[in-house]
Amino acid sequence: MAEPRRMGDDPVARMLLPVGRSGLAIVAGYLGLFSLLLLPAPLALITGILAVIDIRRHPEKHGMGRAIFGITFGALGTIVLLLWLLPF
Repeated sequence: MAEPRRMGDDPVARMLLPVGRSGLAIVAGYLGLFSLLLLPAPLALITGILAVIDIRRHPEKHGMGRAIFGITFGALGTIVLLLWLLPF
């Protein structure tokens, strides 16, 4: 008997909807996007790292791209934020 297909297994559904993704990866992606405002950048970095850990522990989850996006933009935003806050 074939295993039933889940909505998260359909690549079109995954592209359009956040199905089958790690919740942390979704949060990291949005925080990474908003890290351009600098304030949520450290949160994007932290949730991105947590999302990568979550996805590696649960290989059925997707969202590694969003997690990496959150880490990248969170790190860049955190660096800019620190340079802005710390006097030279």
